[in-house]
Amino acid sequence: MATLGMRPSPGCGRGGRQIPACGGYRGRGCRAKCVGCRPRHPLPSKAMASKLLRAVILGPPGSGKGTVCQRIAQNFGLQHLSSGHFLRENLKASTEVGDTAKQYLEKGLLVPDHVITRLMVSELETRSTQHWLLDGFPRTLVQAEALDRICDVDLVISLNIPFETLKDRLSQRWIHPSSGRVYNLDFNPPQVLGVDDITGEPLVQQEDDKPEAVAAKLRRYKDAAKPVIELYKSRGVLHQFSGTETNKIWPYVYTLFSNKITPIQSKEAY
Repeated sequence: MATLGMRPSPGCGRGGRQIPACGGYRGRGCRAKCVGCRPRHPLPSKAMASKLLRAVILGPPGSGKGTVCQRIAQNFGLQHLSSGHFLRENLKASTEVGDTAKQYLEKGLLVPDHVITRLMVSELETRSTQHWLLDGFPRTLVQAEALDRICDVDLVISLNIPFETLKDRLSQRWIHPSSGRVYNLDFNPPQVLGVDDITGEPLVQQEDDKPEAVAAKLRRYKDAAKPVIELYKSRGVLHQFSGTETNKIWPYVYTLFSNKITPIQSKEAY
């Protein structure tokens, strides 16, 4: 229930989040430190917000999430919102969130939930009138509960890939650090071995992608993701896809999304 001087926000199609009496707009008329304040832009109507598709993709490292996200964005026009991309952008721009995250990364620590949540909620606030697909967020139950406080998730897909397949993929994975572009020497190799196709800069293999570290990396993902998967399963929005090849999984993902939103292309694009 809204408190005195507050009104529910329709921004994500959910009635529970509170917007200050100032309308949620920064300005001279608002003297309170309003959590919901943001730059002025038209708030969507509740009817409009309810038609927007809010989707999440879950999957361990090496599961092909990036490829599936690109195809969903291309075929259905959803904004692909990658937590890794936004984190790199904030680190590069030395924002407050980026500098905070950097302190943990320099120590070899994972960026904590509250920092990632703050980063992603800020990005979502600017996309209240868009269809979107979250990639890399939420990773933990704490993050999922934070997302739940601002928005209803309509659709969650989880990619289940056998351990041996993941191990093989990760051992062949090389990354362009500054952009996050990922190459696989088996099925998506760079044009020149060890060099990024676009910048010509060297590629690196992350320490935790090396064979001896893969098992621990996948175990960490499984432990963190299990309660998230159970949460969305209990709400009836989880759809799981199993297989060893992205091209064989994709047609089923395409069909699922086609039942939720009209494709923007007349022919399925790969």
